[in-house]
Order: sequence, then structure tokens, then C-alpha cells
Amino acid sequence: MATIEPSTKRGFPSSAQAFTVDDLLELPDDGNRYELFNGSLLVSPAPTPLHQLIITNALLMLQHVMPPPLVALTTVNVRVSDKDFYIPDLVVVREDVARNVELMFSPTDILLAAEVVSPSTKMRDELFKVEAYAKAGILTYWRIDPAEGPTLHVHQLNGKRYDDPADLLRARR
Repeated sequence: MATIEPSTKRGFPSSAQAFTVDDLLELPDDGNRYELFNGSLLVSPAPTPLHQLIITNALLMLQHVMPPPLVALTTVNVRVSDKDFYIPDLVVVREDVARNVELMFSPTDILLAAEVVSPSTKMRDELFKVEAYAKAGILTYWRIDPAEGPTLHVHQLNGKRYDDPADLLRARR
């Protein structure tokens, strides 16, 4: 497993084969978010200010209600396999685990992963990540959709799949 920071060089690996986490670490540090789904490279731009505000508010809310030894963190690296690598908007992990991870968390470290839906990531967050996070064994997945009120969709792992989401918060416009 690679344990170095992403490169600042401008080269791009060949896409003739599936990308790996090691390839990902060679990509430029250009402000984009690079993730892997079964070796396919997914690129997202830096989050908008509204997206960041929602993440910050969720982080603050979690910090006020979580008991020690749990902590909430934003935009962490989660390495599932050589060809699967995710960067959730927000996670909850044990503090001792957070203090000992250098670059990448294991999915078994993640108690909750959350994504804030953007127009460019809506399908990814509603379909791909629901399936990928469940397959990785992440116990709880939150999907926060600002376009739906906003609405907080909570997915709980049941075996190897998430149950239908519970909509815990739906704000009125």
C-alpha cells in the first residue's frame, strides 16, 4: 500500500488499464477530488461554498452529540481495495483510530460516512456510493440533499445491503 502524499507533478497515468490507488497518488494536486470505483477514475471539482457550509453544520452538530471516543472528520481517504478509493464528505470514527491513521482509513474504521449531494454528484451519491459503501461494510451512510428541502436520508447496513433510507430531516422551504 502506498503511504505517500499525492504528487504535485502534472503527469497523468495511462487510462488503458484500470486505475489503482498507487496511480491515484501520482495524480496532480490540483484541487479536484479523485476517487476510484472498480478502477474507474471519478473526478469532482472542489465543493461549492454551500456544500462546504452543509458539511460544516453537520460536523458541528455531530461534535455536540457524539460521545467520546468518537470524532467526526471531513474529506478523509478510505481505501477499500487497490481499485476502490473513496473520499466521503464527512465520517465518524473512533478517536484512537483517527490519531493512528497516516493517510488512508480502512472501511472497517468508518462508523458513518456522509455525502452532500451536488448536481454533479447526485447519481453517484444516490446509486454508486450507496452500493459501494454497503459492499465495503460501512455501517451507516447519510446522504444530505440540499435540493430536497434539504433532506437527510439515513441508510443502515443490514447484512451486505442498506435498508431503504429513513428520511430523518426534511426542512420546509
